[in-house]
Amino acid sequence: MKTSLTPFARFMITLVILAGLFFGGKYILDNTSWGRSLMNKSNETPTEESSTKAPEEGPASESSSTASSSGSDNEATATGSSSFNFVAPEPVNGKLKGVVELGASGFNSFIVRVDKDKNWKLEKSEFGNSLVTENMATDEDIRTGLKKYIGSMLDFGVSGRDIHFVVSSGAVKADVTQKIVKNLKALNYFVNTVTPEQEGALALKCVLPRDFEEEAFVTDIGSGNTKISWSNNGSVSALETYGAKYFQNGVDDGKVYDDVKDKASSIPSMKRKTCFIIGGVPFSMAKKVRNGKERYTVLKAPADYKDLKDAKDKAGVNIYKAIKDATKCDQFVFDWDANFTIGFLLGLPN
Repeated sequence: MKTSLTPFARFMITLVILAGLFFGGKYILDNTSWGRSLMNKSNETPTEESSTKAPEEGPASESSSTASSSGSDNEATATGSSSFNFVAPEPVNGKLKGVVELGASGFNSFIVRVDKDKNWKLEKSEFGNSLVTENMATDEDIRTGLKKYIGSMLDFGVSGRDIHFVVSSGAVKADVTQKIVKNLKALNYFVNTVTPEQEGALALKCVLPRDFEEEAFVTDIGSGNTKISWSNNGSVSALETYGAKYFQNGVDDGKVYDDVKDKASSIPSMKRKTCFIIGGVPFSMAKKVRNGKERYTVLKAPADYKDLKDAKDKAGVNIYKAIKDATKCDQFVFDWDANFTIGFLLGLPN
């Protein structure tokens, strides 16, 4: 007599078979060498394999680690900037002093701590307010901007008599400068003006470390002019040439290149090992390869700055190339903290 299983009975039999297969398979995987080998292989991933692989070319350098931060920085570092291992001496029991630069591209302010040996440290800086030099501001706008800088310095702890104003040699040529000077006098502040040669000497006083006086020179590529300076037996030699906004006057790139190269050729050969460089365009170039918050950044070769599209930057690179070609200088080092007006502060009595 043939009997048929109920649906419930068939379900229970299937459940028993599946349970047997599960526990039997688990036993084999956990208790045999073949099973353990299979489990280990299944746990390996491509990511883990690549992360444990030894690098083919040794540890990454500082420049290559910086290059990984962004696409543009990667290109910049790959073409070869290097580190500059120098630490400026810190001031001891220094005094706070402030200065506002009235430049050809706007107001910039700096607060530094200076000691009796003229060691200094930048404590605060502000950049901007270009309207005053583009003849787009009223007298009240100018006074408001100046009061802002002054108030910020006073709040930081600078004494009112230790706040100074300096007009750059490039800004002196601008028509609006006298308007600014008039408003400063209305606020009972004296305005210091400098010639290009004086400005170059002040840049050297601020930028050139004592340890490099016998082997280096200084370049300040400003908007209105470029200053090249070096120390010469205790005295300073300084030359002026075109600034990075020469294109606004319709001056040909080739003419500027020739003039800058001719001036830079005057630098003594023993001073050409290192150039300490500052200014707006060098800032743009250094930004491409800066490593973290380092104070000193070594610039790339001029040909490696093809990605700078701004007209002022392109003109500045032309100036930089002329200096590089004339001097064959080993390295151009941008100082993130320096400004010629700080050199002015260093020349004042304590």
